[in-house]
Amino acid sequence: MASLRVIKKDIDYLLTEVISDCWTFMYFNQGKKEDQAVEIITSAVDFRNDLYNRVNHYDKKNARKAFKEINMDLLKGVDDLFVRISKLTEAK
Repeated sequence: MASLRVIKKDIDYLLTEVISDCWTFMYFNQGKKEDQAVEIITSAVDFRNDLYNRVNHYDKKNARKAFKEINMDLLKGVDDLFVRISKLTEAK
């Protein structure tokens, strides 16, 4: 099992990348879909807080299973957020 510190760093790194991409989108597309980008940032922050809560209060008896679920949810959630960012850039 990886240390809690490494898991938290992974969470922070991936979600910081999502937020960074949103800021980059808003910088290059000023005045276009900014409210949607802000919604993605808000979702990313809420998602991060939820994951941190789960990491800090995991089931000690089934730690391996709990962290595997957290890791899978992290990857799926970050992928979903990046898909949302990609949809912002589609021309309409």
